[in-house]
Amino acid sequence: MTEVDRRTFITGTGVGLACAAVATSAPAAAGGTPADTKTTVQLTVNGKAHTIAAEDRTTLLDALRNQIGLTGTKKGCDRGECGACTVHIDGRRVVSCMTLAVMQAGRSITTIEGIAHGAVLHPLQKAFVDHDGFQCGFCTSGQIMSSVALLKEARAGWPSAATGNVSAPFSYDQLSAAEVRERLSGNLCRCACYPNIVDAVAVAAREG
Repeated sequence: MTEVDRRTFITGTGVGLACAAVATSAPAAAGGTPADTKTTVQLTVNGKAHTIAAEDRTTLLDALRNQIGLTGTKKGCDRGECGACTVHIDGRRVVSCMTLAVMQAGRSITTIEGIAHGAVLHPLQKAFVDHDGFQCGFCTSGQIMSSVALLKEARAGWPSAATGNVSAPFSYDQLSAAEVRERLSGNLCRCACYPNIVDAVAVAAREG
């Protein structure tokens, strides 16, 4: 057997791996990888049409922030756990990091930038300000978007895990602090402003 010194072995191995990598990637480069494939999609966001070209794997969150420029929707955990990226799609709250942009063609998307009426804040935005419902503010847009949705869900008679009798129709006047906490449980606040957030939602609920 021919003896091979350490330097020759490492050099030969490196060349072999490099050749293997080139051989493996060559067909993909010629045909285009899935990551390089872009789809043109029209998104309706806050009542305005936006036409973008996005990779099929692009999340709605990244499309909103990086391509449309609506940065009010925040990227927190990027895996559906914190709720900072909550938006509404056709009136339903969705964590936008967990859905693809190309799936939203023909749907109505609402972000935090779209709930005020000009210079007039949405009642929940005002309530969060009045009741100190935030500190750093990073999670606030998601908290507010979820709060807007939960009031709508409560008005529609949707029960929650905190509802005593889920077989009976839910009445809006049953929207207690416990109900609010349960319905917002998917939105995390690292500053621990939960008591003030619950107070803000309760005030907005009473006022309309």
